[in-house]
Amino acid sequence: MTQDRPLYIAVEGPIGVGKTTLVRRLAARMGGRVVLEIVEENPFLARFYEDRERYAFQTQLFFLMSRFRQQSELLQADLFRPDIVADYHLLKDRIFARLTLSDDELGLYERVYQSLETQILKPDVLVYLHAPIDVLLQRIAKRGRPFEQAFDAGYLTTLAETYRHFFAHYHAVPVLSVNNADLDYANEEKPLDWIHNEIRRLAGLPPE
Repeated sequence: MTQDRPLYIAVEGPIGVGKTTLVRRLAARMGGRVVLEIVEENPFLARFYEDRERYAFQTQLFFLMSRFRQQSELLQADLFRPDIVADYHLLKDRIFARLTLSDDELGLYERVYQSLETQILKPDVLVYLHAPIDVLLQRIAKRGRPFEQAFDAGYLTTLAETYRHFFAHYHAVPVLSVNNADLDYANEEKPLDWIHNEIRRLAGLPPE
């Protein structure tokens, strides 16, 4: 099979797992376009970390609409545009919603989500990154983002388990599961080569 259109690759996984690093490296390897999630612009985020129960719905709805707008732009990709490598997909929003919203809020959220989901582009391959909780905590501490310092081992464990359960039952697109606890794709070519060629295999393309 030959590539007759731009590939769309989405990288997902819990906080601190190394999504953005992989996206930048993959895009450079593929000559692709980097699409990064916009996080800091959410006006409810800081208040959510202070009072999760009170601000969960506002925070999640803002993220959903923001991510939907950005994902909608990907539909405009044409044959002459580069491959797309993104550090999130809209399904991330649903994972976090299930983790943070009450049953009543989740019911309303799901109605909004389902009306938007059909209007976005599906990735050709989803890369699911995962790593042990102690590794995630070390990486979060190292990068020092103020709003992430509220995350403790309990929250990250629940989040990682929610991701694991979600991807165990997700079959809408091909998924490449990668335990990156010991993979240094930021500095080494061999693990990056492996990930790149596995993506191509799942997309029905020959290795490079």
